[in-house]
Amino acid sequence: MNDGVHVRDLVKSYGGEPAVDGIGFDVAAGETFGLLGANGAGKTTTLECLLGVNRPDAGSATILGMDPRSRRKELFQRVGVQFQEARYQDKITVDELCRATRALYREADDPADLLARFGLTEVREQAVESLSGGQRQRLFVVLALIPRPEVVFLDELTTGLDVKARRDVWSLLDEMRQQGMTIVLTSHFMDEVEALCDRVAILRRGRIVFSGTVAEAVASGPFASFEDAYLAYAEPDEPYEPDAIAASGAATATPHSTEGGAHESL
Repeated sequence: MNDGVHVRDLVKSYGGEPAVDGIGFDVAAGETFGLLGANGAGKTTTLECLLGVNRPDAGSATILGMDPRSRRKELFQRVGVQFQEARYQDKITVDELCRATRALYREADDPADLLARFGLTEVREQAVESLSGGQRQRLFVVLALIPRPEVVFLDELTTGLDVKARRDVWSLLDEMRQQGMTIVLTSHFMDEVEALCDRVAILRRGRIVFSGTVAEAVASGPFASFEDAYLAYAEPDEPYEPDAIAASGAATATPHSTEGGAHESL
């Protein structure tokens, strides 16, 4: 049974400086969740701790009810990850890479079907290194979906895609969400977040400063759009004043204290 993603009191520091400072959130099974924030806000460190490639100093993170460090092999079969950049053997083709990826999993989708759904059939015999930026980005999403994951992590999934390709990817991901897949994504495109995410958490300097829906974020202050709300919460050069923002907004505002510590379930 898909138990989603759970993070509690997560702390990770580098050289005495906290990259993640006591955050917590839940992602329910079948939900699409946006982990947002400016560069350096702590998103990457959080994902690394969640995926078991980085050990937190304190707190816990689980996927499907399992610790990603002690149950990494089992989770590998059930979790998909889209990488922004990866090194592959010189001249390896799209088809060869997809078949090699499929061979890693006990159960896997047909790569040919996924390539067709993401508009990559015509380039399947081309070398990965010859693909355009948008084609590579779609390929990385395909690779993440090959294992039929119960949970998938998508990092800036539509960077480099044109408007039509972005909307096609959104539609495919929405289909998969409706089939029960849990999706955790990062994005700097606020229209993408609005289109895909059931809920979001906004990070600022390693702490969650807002959690809730896109509509709640807009209603939490004098914001004309979600992008306005995001910038107010995430902007690292502006002093964050949750009481002031909440006081000027609607009662549905759900800003978080910047004093650290795990917050309530989202």
